[in-house]
Amino acid sequence: MEAIVAFEIDFLPVGKSSGDAILVRYGNPTDGFTVQLTDGAYTATADTIIRHINTWYDGAPIDHMVLSHADDDHATGLVEVLKRHPVRNLWMNRPWLYAQEVIDKFHPNFTAQGLSAKMRELHPYLVEMEKIATEKQIPIREAFQGTQIGSFWVIAPSRERYVSLIPSLDKTPESFAGAVKTFGQSVAEAAKAAAAWIKETWLGETLGDDLSTSASNETSLVQWAKIDNKCILLTADVGPIGLAEAADYAQRAGVLSPPYFVQVPHHGSRHNVSRSTLDRWLGTPLIEGSAPRGTAFCSVGEGEGAEKYPRRIVSNAFLRRGFPVHVTKGSAKRYQSQMPGRTGWGDSDPIPFSADVEG
Repeated sequence: MEAIVAFEIDFLPVGKSSGDAILVRYGNPTDGFTVQLTDGAYTATADTIIRHINTWYDGAPIDHMVLSHADDDHATGLVEVLKRHPVRNLWMNRPWLYAQEVIDKFHPNFTAQGLSAKMRELHPYLVEMEKIATEKQIPIREAFQGTQIGSFWVIAPSRERYVSLIPSLDKTPESFAGAVKTFGQSVAEAAKAAAAWIKETWLGETLGDDLSTSASNETSLVQWAKIDNKCILLTADVGPIGLAEAADYAQRAGVLSPPYFVQVPHHGSRHNVSRSTLDRWLGTPLIEGSAPRGTAFCSVGEGEGAEKYPRRIVSNAFLRRGFPVHVTKGSAKRYQSQMPGRTGWGDSDPIPFSADVEG
């Protein structure tokens, strides 16, 4: 008889500012459990991660430490975890390894070696993680579309698209693609300018399809797994282009269907999802009052400014498609299948539908 494979997904609190720190444990007592940590938020979150593993996972080693992308609110907490807790594999993409492939996008005074050195200088936390892993003889592995990480598959970005985004990253020298490099700023400025509230109904969705996010966000790993016959989708800070690329890959593989569990991208920013990508991944909107298709978690800080997230236009969009959104904001959230209960852990209330959304 095939052993049951249970799993639990823990979204940990990340302090005042938003970030991600996601632990997944799956397996069974007979064959053992696998622990995967995706992202570590800021430095202070390392204590929360280690304490959680020691309390609820019997202090197990981290089989797979995954950095979704190089932003500080995902990378810095991993440094201390890597120093203080056993890790068996480190998965992260280091942009300087591809300097030779993008050198023609930069000033001709740059050599590939000089460009690589400058990119290392601009990514100190990744360099530190690289150094710690090397000293502790922890393998450092690339993660691109088609890579298997335990029971998870990376379904975006492709290596080709990741490399194409490097010249537009904030943490690279100014490239000849300067106009492209500023589009993340223009998105932020547009968000500040759009202060008006508008009305939505269940049938009257206002989420757009012509949305974009920063190049760094678009380098985020999108991870998919099927455990206990339930599909799991982790999205980090990916944007509409990456979600579409992931959907294309999943469709070719014959696994594109609404997941049981999904992460709301980029803390619920309204520039990271679109109607068409949500329809592909979650299904088209349901009749109001229909049974949920699955569950969505959103990692949000609890400090000033974080109260705006997730955007109501986004939580409404997920709820319409049958995915009630549960938010961290200072507390851990757990989703589990066939795992034992935990003392002191209660049910979570999702965000209700809102008639007023961001214009």
